[in-house]
Amino acid sequence: MTVIDAETLMVSAEGRLVPCAFNVRPITPSDADALVRFHEELSDQTIRLRYFNLHRNLTPGEVAHFTCVDGLSRVAYVVEYEGEIIGVGRYDRSDKPCRAEVAFVVADEFQHHGLGTMLLGRLVETAKHAAIGEFCASVLAENANMLAVFHSAGYPFTEERIGDVVELTLEIGPRCV
Repeated sequence: MTVIDAETLMVSAEGRLVPCAFNVRPITPSDADALVRFHEELSDQTIRLRYFNLHRNLTPGEVAHFTCVDGLSRVAYVVEYEGEIIGVGRYDRSDKPCRAEVAFVVADEFQHHGLGTMLLGRLVETAKHAAIGEFCASVLAENANMLAVFHSAGYPFTEERIGDVVELTLEIGPRCV
């Protein structure tokens, strides 16, 4: 598997390694149109795995919610390639101040290259500065790739399967009580 960071090499269609620059940065309200374009390009399967249903179109309220973050309790990073968003990772602090819900979505053609892992790492570093010690996530049990991102992150975790959903908690910092 090719692991992607902000600058890396990708395999071209001819099988050669070619330089590839990715830009990873916090999302901003000015990303609204790009976020809508990104979402429209996702496959039905990717959307279903992210939202647990076929949520084909983002509402204006959702776009505003996703792009207007405070950088502390609500954080989101975008990954750009050739000026377009190809991935988003985010967390939202829960009612329990030391816990946040985390989620990712990556464009189909860029999946399985480590973008989710990279975004998780960025979110963990930001969360630690915000005194967040736990990330929680709800993942469809069939989404083995997303579960693997969490399992291989190197943090202690617990999980419970409830029907088709795995409720996962990752201990990323000081114990959350």
